[in-house]
This record gives sequence, C-alpha cells and structure tokens, in this order.
Amino acid sequence: MRKWSGYIIILTLVLLVSACGSDSSQSSQNTTQSSHANSGGDQQEKVKLSFIHWRGEDVEVLDRIIDKFEQENPNIQVETQVFPSDQYQSTAQAKIADGSVGDVFTVFPGAQFQAIAKAGLFTDLSTESWLDHFEPNLIAAGQLDGKQYALPYQLVYNIPVYNISLFEKYHVDIPRDWNSFLEAMEVFKQAGLTPIAFPGADIGPGQLMNSMVMNNAPDEEIFVKLEAGEAKLTDGWWVTTLSQFKELNDRGYFQKDAVGAKQDSSIALFVQEQAAILATGSYHLASNKASNPNLKQGLLAPITVSADQAVYEGIHTTTFMLAVNSKSKHPEEAKLFIEFLSRPDIAGEYANGTGQNVTVKDVEYTSEELQIVSEWTKKRTRFQPRFTISNAEVQKAVTNSIQAVLSGESAEKAAADAQAIAEQQIGE
Repeated sequence: MRKWSGYIIILTLVLLVSACGSDSSQSSQNTTQSSHANSGGDQQEKVKLSFIHWRGEDVEVLDRIIDKFEQENPNIQVETQVFPSDQYQSTAQAKIADGSVGDVFTVFPGAQFQAIAKAGLFTDLSTESWLDHFEPNLIAAGQLDGKQYALPYQLVYNIPVYNISLFEKYHVDIPRDWNSFLEAMEVFKQAGLTPIAFPGADIGPGQLMNSMVMNNAPDEEIFVKLEAGEAKLTDGWWVTTLSQFKELNDRGYFQKDAVGAKQDSSIALFVQEQAAILATGSYHLASNKASNPNLKQGLLAPITVSADQAVYEGIHTTTFMLAVNSKSKHPEEAKLFIEFLSRPDIAGEYANGTGQNVTVKDVEYTSEELQIVSEWTKKRTRFQPRFTISNAEVQKAVTNSIQAVLSGESAEKAAADAQAIAEQQIGE
C-alpha cells in the first residue's frame, strides 16, 4: 500500500510540474508576441506616402527636404509625382479619388478647392496643434464652413515680372495709369523687343486677367456676385477688360500668335531678354534667375484706369495648399509630413531655395528674389479675383473669353458668349 502511495505521490508531483511548465510556456509565448508587436513599432514595414503637386521647379529643394524628413522618420518613405499646373487643375481630383495616390496633395484655391471639398476628399485639419505655425490671416483660402481643410503654403504675387535693365536702358518709368502703360509698351515695340511675353495657350489668360480686372472692378466680390446672378460679364467692368486685352494684342504688344504661345516659350523670350515683361507672376522669379543669373527683375502690375481711380497696386494669392486625402490609408503619417513642412526652419529652406514667400511664421528670407517680393507686402494688393470663382466652368468661360478676343472676336461678343455659359452654370 505504501508502494502505491509512493507512486501516487510521484505521479501527482509529475502532473503538477507538467501543469506549471505548460503555464510557464504559455506565459512565455504571450510575452514574445507582445514584445514582437512592440518591436514592430520600431521595425515596422515602411509606410509609403504619395505626395502629388504641380511645382516642377521646386523638385530639387523638396527632394532635399524630403530626405531630412525620411531621416527623422525612417519608417516613412515619401514618393513624389509632379504634373504641369494646367493638367493638375483638371485631373487632381480624379487622381486622389480612390486614395491610391496623393496621401498628401496640393490644391489650388477657388474652384478646385471647392470641388474637392464637395467630393469629401479633404481631411479636417482644424484641431492640429501645428496650425499655429502659420499666419492666421494667410490660411483663409483653405477654410470652408469653419473648418481648415488645406494649408496655403506659398504667398505669391500674380502680377507680371519685368526686366529692370531694359526699363532703365530705354528710360521707361513704371507706368501709373493705362495711357502710360501703352506708351511704355510702344517704346519696347519700337526698339524691336516683345513688350509682353504672354503665354496665351495656357496660364497667361488666368494670370494676367487678375491685374487687368482689379481696378476695372475694384469690388472684391465681383465674381461671387457673378455666380450669384448679381453681376454680368456683359457689364462694363468685364467688357472694358476684354477691350484692353484686345488693344494690347492688336497693337502688337504681345508676341506674334500669343493665343497659341505656351509658358515655356514665353519664359524663354523673357529670360533671353527679348521681352520686357513676362505676364505670369512672382513664382517665376527664381527659375528665371537660375536660367539667366544676370537678369534683373521686378514686379509690375498694369494699371488699367487713371492714376486717381486706381484702388489696387497688385494681386496676391495664398496657394500651393497642402492637404491630406480623406481616402489615405496613412493619415497620421501624412499629417506628420505637413507638420514637418510647416516648421519655420524647413519652410525657410523651402522659401529661400525656391524663391517663394511662405505663409509660415518666423521665416528668415535670404534670397534676392524674396527681397524683390518683400516690398509688395507693403503695397495695396487684393486676393486673386480668378480664385474667387467657385465654378470651374464659369472660370473657364471667363479665361476663354480672353482667348476669344486675342483670336479676333469683339469684346462685346466674347463677353456675351461667356455670360451665356455662366448663366447655364448658375441656373438662370
């Protein structure tokens, strides 16, 4: 009996040890899985962020900044795609719609911003602490219904660039009214130069229209009223603007066949100092200088009225608005990238490297181009009128009416045709 009691005791002890070993083994397995999950936060597979925009001239600087971001965040890789600006305006929404590209994307103010907001493709950034990095009065273009959907990154001036050396050589002063502007253009024409390099086939109409209309219609809500049915393109303010476009073209102050000229050829004319004025904006100052280091440049907006009637001296725009795709699989990493871009030292590197003023606080500007631009912060400028048009078809009708008068149409007929499209869009 004692023998069997001994066996029973031994068997019981074996079972107890076995049970303890099982519990210990299970506990060890659970610890390993938890440790693996934690180490996964340190050694996780890289997140690939897609960043799309239209600023091809910024690629070199942005690549350097992205390298720094990736060094600080080794688990995030940023892949960039860049498109021509006109293509970007027409296709960006379709590209980001399924979330496969454009975790971070840029957006133009106005019609494109409104359309993407309507499609629900923005992530609300209103509660992000790093919004404090931006000047509050410069980020309104990215707001809708009290929410911050996009962060304007660039402060640009959508007014023509002029060749200071040519103005000095031919003793031409900065025109202060429409008559003196025409006289100045005639001086350059007689000298065998192109007075105004105008990319009429792509960005020209949408850029030059802003300074051409700013004093003809000093009401900053004029295009908002147009879409509300309270103003018409057949009214004097737009007919006059089209008439002045036609006058510049008919007098030979644009290059030959300006309606078919693209921005690259227009920029080449200006950079080679064969044109006195480039009808684009401050965003080309840096690339112009890179192409011709001897180029002396300034900014000049045509004043289309008499000097005593001029309300505004130029046009500004807060653009290159940074946004997070609501369809993104990596929204937190996307926000982290925008936060990085919004740091004053990084924004300063971007600004000085690209020649673009930014909307970020406490940035130190060092480049010659930014010093040229800085004087315009003290002038009377208004937000770009074209970007106050929320309907893309109305915006297209407005710019197409400019191309129509360059092709020989009368100002009255071009305005009437554009107004008809506007009325169709607003449901009158």
